[in-house]
Amino acid sequence: MREARGSGRAGLARPRPERGTPPAGVPVPRARRAQLHPGAWWLWALALGTAATRTTNPLLLALLITVSGYVVAVRRPHTPWARSYGAFVKLAAAVLLLRLAFAVFLGSPIPGTHTLFTLPEVPLPDWAQGIRLGGRVTAEGLTFALYDALRLAALLICVGAANALASPSRLLKSLPGALYELGVAVVVALTFAPNLIADVRRLRAARRLRGRPDKGVRGLVQVGLPVLEGALERSVSLAAAMDARGYGRTAEVPPAVRRTTAALTLGGLLGVCAGTYGLLTAEGGSYGLPVLLVGLASALAGLRLGGRRTLRTRYRPDPWDARAWLVSASGAAVAALLILAGSLDPGALRPGVVPLEPPTLPLWPAAAVLIGLLPAFVTPAPEAVPDPRKEPTT
Repeated sequence: MREARGSGRAGLARPRPERGTPPAGVPVPRARRAQLHPGAWWLWALALGTAATRTTNPLLLALLITVSGYVVAVRRPHTPWARSYGAFVKLAAAVLLLRLAFAVFLGSPIPGTHTLFTLPEVPLPDWAQGIRLGGRVTAEGLTFALYDALRLAALLICVGAANALASPSRLLKSLPGALYELGVAVVVALTFAPNLIADVRRLRAARRLRGRPDKGVRGLVQVGLPVLEGALERSVSLAAAMDARGYGRTAEVPPAVRRTTAALTLGGLLGVCAGTYGLLTAEGGSYGLPVLLVGLASALAGLRLGGRRTLRTRYRPDPWDARAWLVSASGAAVAALLILAGSLDPGALRPGVVPLEPPTLPLWPAAAVLIGLLPAFVTPAPEAVPDPRKEPTT
């Protein structure tokens, strides 16, 4: 009986699949190579944000926001962290309204002749010269505040697009070894906000189903406490998991290498900051690019040396393929062409408000902004979420 039973089991036994291979009958998921490198999304979004800082033309800024929003709409994955784009849009709208409120109640440095209304002015002491509360509100001052706030709002929306398109966990895996511990903290912080948004939505939906209030001060307090408790539990679980997997292990490196690494990295970061400031300002255009390149070279050399003290391996690293180059190049082309347009025709990119005149849309800078739509056509579409109401077919 035992031999017969054993032979029966042997006859029904199937060869065990190799590790990482799905069992028979289960569809093979899309390969990891079909996904775009997360660093390419961040480079594309930061380049669009750089282009937004070079202009105050509301038509060009609205076009930049539209381009980034369209790419997010067609290429955003169906994940909880990808829903944070709406939070960045709301933050940008809040910044816009707050800047206009400051211009109304605190005044504007731009003189104007078209008075919209006059608020009661509060007298201030002599030491507060240059500051006023209330007074005359002009159309020129409000227009200048609108242009300035719209530029900052476009920058925030571009950052939100990168946060919605690039996976934080995959971005962590792509960081160099020297920035691994810092990258863990940054990626956990970036992942924290989308999880909070998902928890708030889930708790509010549960309270509505139970017939309890989910708005107002009372609803905020009763929803905020469970969200805070869940965040603390998630942080403790994450810390325990990281400790169990050996995060923070370092190798022994000679002191001279550590000092050289620190000097190169710190000097490179200072050079990157100075060069970026030079590129973003009109006065530093001559020295901005050389200082930025020298800083990048120094920082990369420091990161290369610092990676020796970090013992870590990568499982299925994300490849930087031709599509990643195209996405990064499209954003860089938008930034470079708008910087060039600002030097050739500054009046088109920075319309004046005194005298007050309607802005015009420059043609070739607008066509340059449309290059940012390239990721919507060269990147793979996100995987569709299966409908749970449909039964699997056999």
